[in-house]
Amino acid sequence: MCCIILLLNNLILQLHTRFTSQREKTMKIILLTVGKTTNSNLITLQEEYQNRLKFYIPFELIVIPELKNTKSLSIIEQQEKEADLILKQIEPTDKVVLLDEKGKQFTSVAFSEYISKKLMATHKRMIFVVGGPYGFSERVYQRANNKISLSAMTFSHQMIRLIFVEQLYRAMTILKGEPYHHE
Repeated sequence: MCCIILLLNNLILQLHTRFTSQREKTMKIILLTVGKTTNSNLITLQEEYQNRLKFYIPFELIVIPELKNTKSLSIIEQQEKEADLILKQIEPTDKVVLLDEKGKQFTSVAFSEYISKKLMATHKRMIFVVGGPYGFSERVYQRANNKISLSAMTFSHQMIRLIFVEQLYRAMTILKGEPYHHE
């Protein structure tokens, strides 16, 4: 059963690629994050997977600078200021998915199926958002189309970027039937 699903996903991806021969017509996946990664080892690994991704799908990392002088701000005020910056990056037609601890969890194969379905949609851009240290404001939750969680565990915001980019790469190799993922 799993092999049939993988074959169907591969066929869908091939059809999508054939009918969208111009790269501009292919949905772009964006990872929108608050604050930069400072650990050079994480940056190197993240860049490795970003470079691999460009062979499968248009991908962009957008980093919103961390807020300055936040000691005098309440958590809600900080979330609202971050919301302003996040929402400025989002267009009305974008599909917005929050990476949120309360979101739906997927196996790697199920995530590849999720991505495959979204590739067939008419959205030009799909934006996955990693919030700041206190999560998202209510406005960002209201704008989101979906929430997913990469684990029941909590990871640093810097690590979650690497984990997401690797899982997106893994999803693309699953859809192509390539040997990166093993069941």
